[in-house]
Amino acid sequence: MGIRLKDLSKLGYRDNVARSLVVAIVGKHCKHQSKEQIIKTLSDVLENPDTYKENETWGKLAEHLSPTLIEKKFTAYDLLDEPLPYKTYGGKFIETLAKQQMNLAMRLPVSIAGALMPDAHAGYGLPIGGVLATDNAVIPYAVGVDIGCRMSLTVFDAKADYLKRYSHQIKEALKDYTHFGMEGGLTFAQEHEVTEREEFRLTPLLRDLHGKAIRQLGSSGGGNHFVEFGELFLQGENVLGLPEGNYMALLSHSGSRGLGAAIAMHYSRIAREVCKLPREAQHFAWLGLDSEEGQEYWMSMNLAGDYARACHEQIHLDLSKALGLKPMANVNNHHNFAWKEEIAPGRTAIVHRKGATPAQAGQPGLIPGSMATPGYLVAGRGVELKSQGFSVMLGVPTHWRELNGDTESDPRLHELIKRCD
Repeated sequence: MGIRLKDLSKLGYRDNVARSLVVAIVGKHCKHQSKEQIIKTLSDVLENPDTYKENETWGKLAEHLSPTLIEKKFTAYDLLDEPLPYKTYGGKFIETLAKQQMNLAMRLPVSIAGALMPDAHAGYGLPIGGVLATDNAVIPYAVGVDIGCRMSLTVFDAKADYLKRYSHQIKEALKDYTHFGMEGGLTFAQEHEVTEREEFRLTPLLRDLHGKAIRQLGSSGGGNHFVEFGELFLQGENVLGLPEGNYMALLSHSGSRGLGAAIAMHYSRIAREVCKLPREAQHFAWLGLDSEEGQEYWMSMNLAGDYARACHEQIHLDLSKALGLKPMANVNNHHNFAWKEEIAPGRTAIVHRKGATPAQAGQPGLIPGSMATPGYLVAGRGVELKSQGFSVMLGVPTHWRELNGDTESDPRLHELIKRCD
């Protein structure tokens, strides 16, 4: 005769999880024991669970009855009384909330320097268009939920009039070879070396996310992400090294999909557990790069960034094949990421850029408008910001928002293009 729920209730097993565990264990391991023997053991496990935690048969039940308390070590930090000084570009056009978010970031004890781009607006944590350099610490929420969100521009060998002559084919290709939305992916398999990366086998989280990463490869997600064809005008000498003229180009904006979002939320939670900040700054909790958790996040963040790049590569490859186009040049860069950079001789920092990309001298950058509005291809001048005795290379904004619907007359944009190229 087997163990019944009434028997378990009499013994004191009244919660459903414990009962389910008992039924599973008895059914698998106690087939040759009498009911009396089983009841005696169950009674002893209930009274002395700690003595059974290492038992191969009863250990899981014992752990449920008396969970092992793991003391989580954390460090509490105070904020600086005043924010460190930082450079703001086009400040009179930037909303107050974005400035408040940047001020809070500059009060963190690990902050070194920062800047606010001309298109800055409020985000979650670090404002979009914010640049923040920290001392040996990475802030998952300052990188953002969409790790490696980026732009990619491919210039093709077709003339600009291709857009009019083959508009129907372009529309059909966009429908058949791209995918938008929070879930799902393309209807045909994608192959890229990033899905074979060793990192996917190094942590339980990445192992669990591997299948989703394969399914979503080459898709764009939702929000303000887009894939669009357009006309690119190159003037004089340019960063692409192509002759002056009009070209057909493909511009895409998207990130690391579910992979990056899961990594961001997982390590943001861990950061809050080990780094205790005042309530208003909890989302700025950081992980030290000399900690195991910090190294795990850094590895996972870089994998997500490479995955985001792979998604763009697949989008551009699929569309160019479908339309029979030959790529001539490509520009691509992250704008939600953290880089380890030298900010003074022998001194490195972790530079977070959210909605901004690096602007080293001659480095191409992309400033898109909203969907279906003009974007700009620029080159960094390598201008460094001197702050607190350190030099921090800033960036160019990548989430340009129109002012009164007129991008061309926006003084912030003219200031930016003059500064960049």
